[in-house]
Amino acid sequence: MTKALYAGSFDPVTNGHVDLIRRAARIFDELVVVVAINTNKQPLFSPQERVNLLTMAMQDLENVSFTTSKGLTVDTFKELNADVLVRGVRNAADLDFETQVAQMNQFLAEQVETVFLPADPKWNFTSSSLIKEVVKMGGSIHGLVPEAVELQLKSRLKNK
Repeated sequence: MTKALYAGSFDPVTNGHVDLIRRAARIFDELVVVVAINTNKQPLFSPQERVNLLTMAMQDLENVSFTTSKGLTVDTFKELNADVLVRGVRNAADLDFETQVAQMNQFLAEQVETVFLPADPKWNFTSSSLIKEVVKMGGSIHGLVPEAVELQLKSRLKNK
């Protein structure tokens, strides 16, 4: 039985994330999606709000669970006794960055193996940051995020 961990900030979860979670859930016996703290970002939603939005979007997947983490991904990996770390890549820049992260993770804990899943091309342009910016400027993000996320984003950002 293979347990995979997919960590990200998910602020907010996009349909690109949803696609990657669904694909990883088909590949691995168990998938734990971890809402992690990214010290380089100012989150719009609390970690628990992000878990709730992910849970709503993925409630039909029986082999997927959601949790939060405040520390290093490798520590969570070890705590959960995971076998594989899943990372999504949209483009060459993502691959370069994610390769560095994978190598650092393996340096920190040599048992960490990382599997890269390429994004579906229809989601290559989406990012949580870009989606938040579009909402702030009054643009439509319909079809880029789950419906519950779209409603929460509009509510949270309407006065910003």
